[in-house]
Amino acid sequence: MSQTDPIADMLTVIRNGISSEKESVDVPFSRIKEEILKILRDHGFIKTYRVVAQENNKKKIRTYLAYDVDGEPVINNLKRISRPGLRVYKKAQDIPLVRGGKGIAVISASQGIFDDEQARQKNVGGEVLCYVW
Repeated sequence: MSQTDPIADMLTVIRNGISSEKESVDVPFSRIKEEILKILRDHGFIKTYRVVAQENNKKKIRTYLAYDVDGEPVINNLKRISRPGLRVYKKAQDIPLVRGGKGIAVISASQGIFDDEQARQKNVGGEVLCYVW
């Protein structure tokens, strides 16, 4: 199975895990996915994640999904913005507020992966990877 958009695949796995009320989901490992999950964890959208080694010398990331006290998922939606067929870049001052500041945008800049707030503070623009709210 070839992956043309591994970030979109990861977001879909998380979305499907939430809709079926799973405790955790597994995605193939990459550094960019780990950085995105770190941002989601820091904002409370997921509980945590863990890099797990498999028998065939490949790694996967086990992501533990977060639910509130009523059992409702913390993540309402994940939306892939920039994709291989249509890249979306924004300057720091043009990065939008997601859902009036209730969500986050994940930005890939030359200095690393940032949430929208960090990108504005550091005055760096870049590729808008996804919105999470």
